[in-house]
Amino acid sequence: MIVFLLNSYIAILVALIWLKVIPGNLFWKISPLFILLLLLIGLFIPMGWGAPAGAAIIGRQSVAIVPDVAGEVIEVPVAPNTSLKAGDVLFRIDDTPYRAQLETLNAQLSLAETRLAEMTQLARRQATPEFNVEQRQAEVEQLKAQVKSAQWNLDKTTVRAPADGYVTNVALRKGARVSNLSLTPAMAFIDTSETVTVAEIPQIYARYIRPGQKVEIAFKYLPGEIVTGTVETVLQAVASGQAAPSGSAVAPKEIETSPFVVRVKLDDATVAASLPAGSAGTAAIYTDHVAATHIIRQVVLRQEAIMNYVVSF
Repeated sequence: MIVFLLNSYIAILVALIWLKVIPGNLFWKISPLFILLLLLIGLFIPMGWGAPAGAAIIGRQSVAIVPDVAGEVIEVPVAPNTSLKAGDVLFRIDDTPYRAQLETLNAQLSLAETRLAEMTQLARRQATPEFNVEQRQAEVEQLKAQVKSAQWNLDKTTVRAPADGYVTNVALRKGARVSNLSLTPAMAFIDTSETVTVAEIPQIYARYIRPGQKVEIAFKYLPGEIVTGTVETVLQAVASGQAAPSGSAVAPKEIETSPFVVRVKLDDATVAASLPAGSAGTAAIYTDHVAATHIIRQVVLRQEAIMNYVVSF
């Protein structure tokens, strides 16, 4: 943009000198240098404070699917990258051992309840101590809890989608054995119920950013288009400023000026839902300072949106 403005000034200057409207003296010959300094100091440097810009990306929450029970997979009905509703079946585990355990406990519970009823009758006739009834009652309650746990395990042999979304990179197949250890997830589930849009803004430009300010984003996925939104929050920590607990003294490390992350809410929820996770672009935030620079930032962003038709990086 600054090159365009400077070249426009030079073209107008040459035309005026050629038409002899102004003299071609040394002052007018070096005047483009003054114009360049004026544009830099008076417009483009303050634009970083009044309308900061940075890289933006669309993200979604990923859930590592780890079954609650271990066993052999007998069915994987889900297809990769296909929309799913919360509760849809992802895969099924062989339930034979869990069903057998439940049937065993149900049989034990039935016998315990029968013995409790018989012991209660004997206690009413004072043919057995009350303690025996209490003991049988405790056995029944314990078996009921075990039956409930066994039923839960049986139900968990069918692994379902935790929310609306889709699974990606489905490598799980029938016959594979899955574990209930968190270190070995069976698949990755992408939750589409919430779209997270963030922009990285250099620290020197982030001082005036506040929630509610207008945001415009030019995504590579949508060349020629400008997507609008508002600032939700400026995240109050980045990894370089995180102090993790340890048993060691502070280890000196190189300090880097990492950009601050700004979370953005897009105005059109349908556009947010249609953008694939990982969609990148450039975001511009219009603060309450140096408002005169907003129009320049808007022009620059729209130039970039048009260039997205041919520029892939």
